[in-house]
Amino acid sequence: MHDKPILSEVLKNLRSAKNLSLRQVERKSGVSNAYLSQLENGKIKEPSPHILHKLAEVYDTPYNDLMKLVGYIKEQKGENVSKKIMSDVAFKALSELKDDEKEAVLEYIEFIRNKRKKK
Repeated sequence: MHDKPILSEVLKNLRSAKNLSLRQVERKSGVSNAYLSQLENGKIKEPSPHILHKLAEVYDTPYNDLMKLVGYIKEQKGENVSKKIMSDVAFKALSELKDDEKEAVLEYIEFIRNKRKKK
């Protein structure tokens, strides 16, 4: 199994990227907001595949990736599912930006790269 807090962080980030409240996710998924809160706080470490399927649909993320994150499906050697999920979220968010916003994001990425090169 994996380090379980990763699941809680990924779920929180997926919800945030969709700009949804716990109550909105509850309405869309049928999963109680109390349960969702416990998932995001790391109190529930292995939700059932059924719950993961519901969340994958609401968050528009691959179900198999969530299953791998929890450990129900074995990751391929060298695979980092949490980074893959968050990259997918970032690319989807980028596609929703206006052109000037995209340009600002790209400028910020270049700033970060240059900052790292100076170290």
